[in-house]
Amino acid sequence: MTPLVLLPGMMCDARLFAPQVAAFEGTRNVTVPVMRGDTVTAMAQDVLDNSPKRFALAGLSMGGIVAMEMLRLAPDRVDRIALLDTNPKAEHEAVQAMREPQIAKVQDGHLSSVMRDEMKPNYLTDGPRRAAILDLCMDMAATLGADAFVAHSRALQTRPDQQDTLRNATLPALILCGRDDALCPVHRHELMASLMPHATLHIVENAGHLPTLEQPEETTATLARWLEA
Repeated sequence: MTPLVLLPGMMCDARLFAPQVAAFEGTRNVTVPVMRGDTVTAMAQDVLDNSPKRFALAGLSMGGIVAMEMLRLAPDRVDRIALLDTNPKAEHEAVQAMREPQIAKVQDGHLSSVMRDEMKPNYLTDGPRRAAILDLCMDMAATLGADAFVAHSRALQTRPDQQDTLRNATLPALILCGRDDALCPVHRHELMASLMPHATLHIVENAGHLPTLEQPEETTATLARWLEA
């Protein structure tokens, strides 16, 4: 079967996709690479350099942004693409500016407070898994550390607009997001689906920015259909 590459979001690691890895690793090669670099292009190239010749590609949030850049750089290597809770547009100037004080705080030793007070509240919808998932987000961020936060922030600040990449993509595509995603709202995903000629849009109810963990069964089942299409 076609190998599957999963790209996690900012300050997340393979645990973001733990339910999906458990579901798919028995039937195909599944990898969740660490994305290295402080630009989206550098991250994308690093993943390409360490991935199979051809693969299915899914990315969430920053991972989706890197996935779009991989598709731009090497469209012949991507068999199909799933873009989860992400954004095809370049970063707005106001958001670029907002990252600067966050970077300064993190460099001054306050990664935990930045994640807890400024980022985590935007991630999830209300639900029984919320507290446990937020604790996991904090642990993933602590594991990756301050240098990763700065690199991820810089990459997002300077990311390219990928709308033309999506317009030119003729591969099977899944566009998926949580209904209550406050960071990458539904209308962004409707835009992506409208740009791609072979895209399927799926909205996950009772989920925010991390449906892989908030609604793992539905998200996994939807990804399984995408992989088999």
